[in-house]
Amino acid sequence: MAHIKLGYAPTRRSIFSAPDARKYRKLTADRLRELGVDFVDIDDINEEGLLYDDGDRVKIAEKFRREKVDGLFLPHCNFGTEFECARLAKDLNVPVLLWGPLDERPDENGVRLRDTQCGLFATGKVLRRFRVPFTYMTNCRLDDPVFERGLRDFLAVCNVVRTFQNIRILQISTRPFEFWSTMCNEGELLERFNIQLSPVPMTELTEEMRAVRQDEARMAGMLAHIRETMEICIREDEVESVAALALALENLTEKYGCQAAAIQCWNALQTEIGIMPCAANAILNEKGIPVVCETDIHGAITALLAEAAAMGETRSFFADWTIRHPDIENGELLQHCGPWPVSVARERPKLTYPLAFDHPGSLTAEAKHGDVTLCRFDGDNGEYSLLLGNARGGDGPKGMGTYLWVEVENIKRLEAKIVEGPYIHHCVGIHQNVVPVLYEACKYIGVTPDLYDLIEEEVKAYLRGE
Repeated sequence: MAHIKLGYAPTRRSIFSAPDARKYRKLTADRLRELGVDFVDIDDINEEGLLYDDGDRVKIAEKFRREKVDGLFLPHCNFGTEFECARLAKDLNVPVLLWGPLDERPDENGVRLRDTQCGLFATGKVLRRFRVPFTYMTNCRLDDPVFERGLRDFLAVCNVVRTFQNIRILQISTRPFEFWSTMCNEGELLERFNIQLSPVPMTELTEEMRAVRQDEARMAGMLAHIRETMEICIREDEVESVAALALALENLTEKYGCQAAAIQCWNALQTEIGIMPCAANAILNEKGIPVVCETDIHGAITALLAEAAAMGETRSFFADWTIRHPDIENGELLQHCGPWPVSVARERPKLTYPLAFDHPGSLTAEAKHGDVTLCRFDGDNGEYSLLLGNARGGDGPKGMGTYLWVEVENIKRLEAKIVEGPYIHHCVGIHQNVVPVLYEACKYIGVTPDLYDLIEEEVKAYLRGE
């Protein structure tokens, strides 16, 4: 599971109850510890452990930068000091969570101690003036279920943002000539998003395969893993090639400091090594190193975002939108030659031949049914967006490769979205509902969320805590 560290900067304002602000600073910190959240406090900055002074704000920023926090949590323990919150958030440039504990009933004389809700309204306005994007968690009690849910969703948002801001992708050879659809603008990805590519020629991959074959211990370990997780339907020498390819991909990914890879999976590779790379891709995908097909850089970015939204707990799968379901009006077949991780399968995968090629090395298995998120990061003409929505896996005709029949709310609307772009026939699926997290993360990464179903108000309501 991904590890996220929050900067914890509870705030108060002088004209409201300081003792109550200190009380809620401690109660909130205790709740964070109870939930297992890693955070850096400001108890050493001043005796109250609260943000309200500009000199302290500078020290807090220095401490949080030194501690490399991934997000900023601004609990309003009373009204709060809105301009100090905004200055600190602007300094740090990390995702911001704005929240305050629900106010108590006024006493018998009408006295109010905190006016937290009112302060949240003020801070939201000033954050907007500072052009600081922020996430709002509804005004609630610490033991309300929505507090834990909102906090965990924010940690996932921080993970998506951190992942997106540090992407480096291993690009193995050029895209296949026929795949103009997987063309990307490398310079624009770097200039706009700091997404870096590490291109290597096909020969470097084949040389690495020859090298890893000499490592008898690692080869034996990989071959044992393949035999344990797959039903082998190809020759032993071909299995050895799959093992060598998986190890070579892992080595090159580590060598170039990459988190994912995009490979020209046909047809120069088959000429060089005699196998399809699908099963080797599946092995790395299972390790949390997405490897996507047809040198689809945008597809690799999508896979990283989807898995980050799931906090690294669930593996994703890279798929083609292929054909409509023959019997279900809003059904669709998601399929690829065989690169999906074994944990996605509902049956033991066969290591065999793919549907459309003569070379061995792909997996055949139907994926698990149930709820999935489908998404696609893409762009053209300088505009980038993230297509996302929900689907449900279910029954359908037997397929080849790795596949899943899904049903969506409106296949015609989805189909039009993909055709009209900027998307293509590739998507990433994950067996978890990460739509709200990805939607919220888009505000921090400069990408437009694009829901393929009419559920934007539902997503916003969920994020509000409804």
